[in-house]
Amino acid sequence: MAVDDHLLEAEERMEKAVDRLKAEYRAVRTGRASAGLVEHLKVDYYGSPTELRQMANISCPDALLIVIKPYDGSVVQTIVKAIQTSDIGIAPSTDGKVIRLAVPPLSEERRRQIVHQLKEMAEEVRVALRNVRRDAIKGIDAEEKAKTASEDDIKRGEKEATELVHKYETMTDDLLSAKTKEVLET
Repeated sequence: MAVDDHLLEAEERMEKAVDRLKAEYRAVRTGRASAGLVEHLKVDYYGSPTELRQMANISCPDALLIVIKPYDGSVVQTIVKAIQTSDIGIAPSTDGKVIRLAVPPLSEERRRQIVHQLKEMAEEVRVALRNVRRDAIKGIDAEEKAKTASEDDIKRGEKEATELVHKYETMTDDLLSAKTKEVLET
């Protein structure tokens, strides 16, 4: 495996870590209605756990309301039950065809708790990024020991691995600050 292959693998793993953080942040309740709160919710659809977004149209007509329109009207009560047993903390209301989730505004204390959770999630990603860099540098050092790469390639590879970490840490920090701003807005 060449130095560039180690770097490419490291970048792919770092990108996956940041993408995972984006997905986690989408599911965080911010006091605003967002389809991300419920779209990954698993619903028992004829004995098979199915994501809600595959079973229904999810929209947010205003900042405090999520509307779910199932494609199959016979599963409305099943979806309601899945929402009630989930940890999103919003009680659904239904007219038999459409499910509405009124998103209550968050208290200041709850907002601070959420910001703390966001910071913890971001720190987990930073740790994962550093671990990926460590693994890449180990692989690059193995190339040096096996004498399959020049000393210049080794140094360049280690430098680029560090630059990759800085790039993805900056992306993580940007995601954190944007989500924090969204949570703290009233």
